[in-house]
Amino acid sequence: MDNKPHSVSVVVPVYNSASTLMEHASRTVEVLSSLAHSYEIIYVNDCSRDDSWNVIKRLTGINPSIVGLNLMHNYGQHNALLAGIQRARCDVIITLDDDLQHPPEEIPRLLEKLEEGYDVVYGKPAERQHKGWRNIGSFVLKSSLKVILGAEMGKSSSAFRCFRAILRRGFENFTDAQLSIDVLLSWSAARVTSIPVRHETRKDGRSGYTLRKLLTLTFNMITGYSSLPLRIASTLGLLASLVGIVMFIRIIIMRFIQTNNVPGFAFMAAEIALFAGLQLFAIGVIGEYIARLHFRTMGKPPYAIREEARSAELTDRSEGGRGAHDEGALEGPRRAAG
Repeated sequence: MDNKPHSVSVVVPVYNSASTLMEHASRTVEVLSSLAHSYEIIYVNDCSRDDSWNVIKRLTGINPSIVGLNLMHNYGQHNALLAGIQRARCDVIITLDDDLQHPPEEIPRLLEKLEEGYDVVYGKPAERQHKGWRNIGSFVLKSSLKVILGAEMGKSSSAFRCFRAILRRGFENFTDAQLSIDVLLSWSAARVTSIPVRHETRKDGRSGYTLRKLLTLTFNMITGYSSLPLRIASTLGLLASLVGIVMFIRIIIMRFIQTNNVPGFAFMAAEIALFAGLQLFAIGVIGEYIARLHFRTMGKPPYAIREEARSAELTDRSEGGRGAHDEGALEGPRRAAG
């Protein structure tokens, strides 16, 4: 790239990925050292059950450009990302997963596209390496994002993101425990695009996102950032009222035309069940919004940090050409960023 970014922060949420972190850090350092004047890599441990935090602390001791944040308990991927994003010190922020399905080698392409004047650039997988149920959950989540963010940004969104740190001004006072990074970015970003990137097979373990979790995330996003459920409840209420009026008119007409016609019990029971169900649905939707307002007034934080491992200096450009996935690949001559 002709116009290299002054500094780059890479934020990685970590959950049970001790086996891949060393390779992840080595490959990311190798990429960043050749394209940015200065950089940092922030690994946010979302209360992993394996040895991930000890590996992160080991990495921070090998390379001072690597930062570790250890959260109090499991808050979720987006909350962990927010913790890292709010502590990033560089001009450009990149987020990617810890399982190496997002190849760090694709980072230069995102940065190059960002330099064309965009606020956010998503790395959209050219071909997803997920199982069938995960693709179904991703499709449902994408559909909800299109409703919340708009068709263009919702279609482009991905966990592999590159954006300007100045966008944080739009959500610097955000404190809600339920959040979506893409929604927060949409509050500030005006120019958003995406590029196709490689999506590799998960190297070890399995995804923390089950179909149930993806559907729950979708529901939380729709009720947390959209009034669509309220509009659906209102529409169903209006349609039910129209159906009730039509049924009432029919009964009156039949009563005058056929004096021996008496509406059956089954018909009346079905009508009552229909309206009662629609009323309970509408009450449930309204109750969900009220509950969210209640929890927001409680001031529950989006995350809490138990421990932080950070070097005082920010790594300047290191020597390139080191491809070995070991501790030596993480070391090299460094100087603090100005």
